[in-house]
Amino acid sequence: MASPTCSADTLAAMFGANTTNATGAAAFICDQFNTVSTKFSDTTYAVDTTYLLFSAYLVFSMQLGFAMLCAGSVRAKNTMNIMLTNVLDAAAGGLFYYLFGFAFAFGTPSNGFIGKHNFALKSIPSSVFDYSYFLYQWAFAIAAAGITSGSIAERTQFVAYLIYSAFLTGFVYPVVSHWFWSVDGWASATNLDNLFLGSGVIDFAGSGVVHMVGGIAGLYGALIEGPRIGRFDHSGRAIALRGHSASLVVLGTFLLWFGWYGFNPGSFTKILSPYESGHYYGQWSAVGRTAVTTTLAGCTAALTTLFGKRILSGHWNVTDVCNGLLGGFAAITAGCSVVDPWAAVICGFVAACVLTGCNKLAEKVKYDDPLEAAQLHGGCGAWGIIFTALFAKEKYVNEVYPGKPGRPYGLFMGGGGKLLAAHVIQILVIFGFVSATMGPLFLILNKLKLLRISAEDETAGMDMTRHGGFAYVYHDDDDQKLGIPMRKIEPSSSN
Repeated sequence: MASPTCSADTLAAMFGANTTNATGAAAFICDQFNTVSTKFSDTTYAVDTTYLLFSAYLVFSMQLGFAMLCAGSVRAKNTMNIMLTNVLDAAAGGLFYYLFGFAFAFGTPSNGFIGKHNFALKSIPSSVFDYSYFLYQWAFAIAAAGITSGSIAERTQFVAYLIYSAFLTGFVYPVVSHWFWSVDGWASATNLDNLFLGSGVIDFAGSGVVHMVGGIAGLYGALIEGPRIGRFDHSGRAIALRGHSASLVVLGTFLLWFGWYGFNPGSFTKILSPYESGHYYGQWSAVGRTAVTTTLAGCTAALTTLFGKRILSGHWNVTDVCNGLLGGFAAITAGCSVVDPWAAVICGFVAACVLTGCNKLAEKVKYDDPLEAAQLHGGCGAWGIIFTALFAKEKYVNEVYPGKPGRPYGLFMGGGGKLLAAHVIQILVIFGFVSATMGPLFLILNKLKLLRISAEDETAGMDMTRHGGFAYVYHDDDDQKLGIPMRKIEPSSSN
């Protein structure tokens, strides 16, 4: 919206010839008017920056959710290890995203593949970016790294976490986010001068950019490492290695739910943007709608999983319901801003089915992922991308992505198949790029014997063998079955 202007010469002419010192009076009035206009402009910047910072804080709080979810989903003997890796994701990710990641993702002007400016936040703040935008995007980057850590939990060397976390947040994730979120990205919906297939990719908050990237990276890590000891018996039958605390799983799930209100609605990055001046309906309405679609998708997925698991296993399983809820959130993340609430219900229902199917497939191929991260974030994230291409509404697409009227929208909403084609290509290129980068990295780490811990350390638990002691006084059911006595080890003293 253009700022109103005041001209003293124009205003003085309106006073008429009989007005004493008309020019001086007009200048005074215009000065006051311009001061008020400037204050309104300053307030807009302040409100939008505060909104973005608050959203960044919410997304960062998801790290605590990840930590609690991971801790509850692993056995007690590996609790300190998985908690430390979550701290590491944030710390290492912060440094490498500051040095390289943000520049690769959003450094502009650049080419369609990778950014090439703003390393170590050089030339920031500017008219394009402020510090708050970096903080928000950093919180997204470490979320992707946190997804991967869940897939390779309970059997991975600490040095491998350091290396993959730095590489993922410093290069792999930033390149993918540049493709789909930067104004210069080759498939970005905001690259108005060169829209891919006339539409670009609508991945609003990152079902593909964040969830698929983290999930596929975790997939390769877990495949190359192999399953945990005892996860499958000699006949290939799956044996449940249950996490030690459903309470921590539920706590982590609620924290992630809370943080998702910064993840999805916060991805607007601004809230004080009217669609029509003086009207009750504006971007603040779209923010509210996004929060509603996020909520409905998660709730539907949770209930679908609850009754689906009851039918399949005969139990009301709280851990499965929590994973189903998060699968619904991961799926709606791409289209949360451009679909109606009723469509979000469909998204959540199918996401729960996708997660259940992926878990069944994982058991068939003897794939072991302690947190179901690859299935949840990779599988449900891919469904979310397809869902957006089917149900994106024309009105919402034009409001959220202005400047290019008539662009394609959802296939089922009458918008043709171009958006669906763009989104299928997004899935393929993300899978290909992450496979070509993270796959070789894990292979090299494995070849150098830096990836998986020894069988002895894995059996005893990494808390004792790698971190100096247990998080709890406890007895794991699987340890008792294997006849492994867990005892406190005191340092020996010599006279």
